[in-house]
Amino acid sequence: MTHIYNDPADFAEEALAGFVALHKSYVRPVPGGVVRRQPGPRGKTVVIFGGGSGHYPAFAGLVGPGFGDGSVVGNIFTSPSAQYAYSVGRHANRGGGVIFSFGNYAGDVMNFGIACEQLTAEGIDARNVVVTDDVLSASMDEIHKRRGIAGDFAVFKVLAAAAETGADIDEVERLGRLANDRTRTAGIAFSGCTFPGASGPLFAVQHSQMAVGLGIHGEPGLRTVPLQTATEIGDLLVTSLLSERPPASGERVGVILNGLGSTKYEELFLLWGEISPRLEQAGLQLVEPQVGELVTSLDMAGVSLSLVWLDDELEPLWCAPADTPAFRKGSALADRTETEDDALIDDSYIDNVAQGTPTSQKSAAHVVAFASAALNTIREHEETLAQMDAIAGDGDHGRGMVRGLDAALTAAIWASKGGAGVGSTLTRAGDAWAEHAGGTSGVLWGSALRAAGRIIGDDNEIGFPEILQASDAFADALTRLGKASLGDKTMVDAVVPFVVELRNASDGGQTLPNALHLAAAASFSAARATANLLPKMGRARPHAEKSLGNPDPGAISFALIVTALADNAAHERKVEVE
Repeated sequence: MTHIYNDPADFAEEALAGFVALHKSYVRPVPGGVVRRQPGPRGKTVVIFGGGSGHYPAFAGLVGPGFGDGSVVGNIFTSPSAQYAYSVGRHANRGGGVIFSFGNYAGDVMNFGIACEQLTAEGIDARNVVVTDDVLSASMDEIHKRRGIAGDFAVFKVLAAAAETGADIDEVERLGRLANDRTRTAGIAFSGCTFPGASGPLFAVQHSQMAVGLGIHGEPGLRTVPLQTATEIGDLLVTSLLSERPPASGERVGVILNGLGSTKYEELFLLWGEISPRLEQAGLQLVEPQVGELVTSLDMAGVSLSLVWLDDELEPLWCAPADTPAFRKGSALADRTETEDDALIDDSYIDNVAQGTPTSQKSAAHVVAFASAALNTIREHEETLAQMDAIAGDGDHGRGMVRGLDAALTAAIWASKGGAGVGSTLTRAGDAWAEHAGGTSGVLWGSALRAAGRIIGDDNEIGFPEILQASDAFADALTRLGKASLGDKTMVDAVVPFVVELRNASDGGQTLPNALHLAAAASFSAARATANLLPKMGRARPHAEKSLGNPDPGAISFALIVTALADNAAHERKVEVE
């Protein structure tokens, strides 16, 4: 249980502030995360880790000499926004390019991908190295779908140590990908973890049971088995990894026995006593094994075992010295020269907006009213959405949607009061949603709202033709970025029926309020029907069977929002008539 907090929504930001205050000799805060207090030499390739909070010491605890150059920090178990990643990348950049590394989760892949595009557009070579070490989350045939869990640490260590040698970005990237290809992890959980302010854990493991195939975002295990002895757990973990031995691998391995948050060190030591002889009996030579908490999941009770098969290139990097707030090995000397270009970096928003026509400004006020209605609706259903998401995901969907809509509403009010038209108001709202919500839903909603705003522009009012165009642009952006199709059990399953029914209603001569109600009803029906689908994308995919019978929370939240839009449009029309 997480007992110490103020407002649960501010937990991640307040924890990061305390971390920075404690470790200010190592890190300094920047918008979106932290960077090294003493950066490396100019021309260095910088390596930045990132992801949601709740995994300490990953990710900010690994920033320092010999290890990371920066960390992008999202909300608990939620991908940081593309704007946050872009900001940390700009602040950390030393002229040799930027490599982001993170676990293979849809929101991270999207947001860090967008950040790379933004940095590249500014002339900064930026790349991603995605970690896919969890052998239990997908088969070898779908290795690209595997999650990144405690093997993150091994890949991060190799990437960062390679960059410390002065290697160029091509070489650092190559070595990081090699480390990922040679890293395997399997894990188990004895209990779920609990969000600050939540009344109970995201999932429960029955007494005398244990979950096999844990995730680090509060996802339930892939299967539940009777609780085993330490000897049996050691056999399970070792056997799972040895069966996945990379081709042409040698006998020397780096090893991580990782605690997930509530497993005591004494328990880890006892389990190590079972694991190490089994690895040695298999003919492996253990190189500087690490036993402790390196990639956690709040207060989850559980453990994972990672092996990274070393060679002449990887072993020196695995063993290289490092000095960070949470991990120290050997003697890593910091370059004590402060960065000289901080003054050139400005992440503040531009405090002006394009002025809309009087007609468009009037419609921008309707956008504000709609955003307020949507926020109220999602707040009302936040706990329900969280419970839906916790069945096969990480349980953060409700909170993430509230954060995103709250930020979108604030931005929409600011833009509208500044004279923006409806298009600029929508794009500002989308940008704020993506930045503050993070995660998959944040980047999807943010990009889709931006696309809708761009198509409407700042000259016209919102009428039926404009809403049709905006809906098409919204759906196109969603499918292009998320790469989901009908039947994949995502928000797309609710969006497409909404757009189709809206167009049918228009062709049938319906008024706009009636058309919106018909389209919202079609969306809700389709969203509920996702309960009969198996997820093919996202964090729920490894837990497909658990998801059956439960509707997709992203589809439900979209249906709730467009229902609020329909109700708001009907109210506005009634007010105008009266």
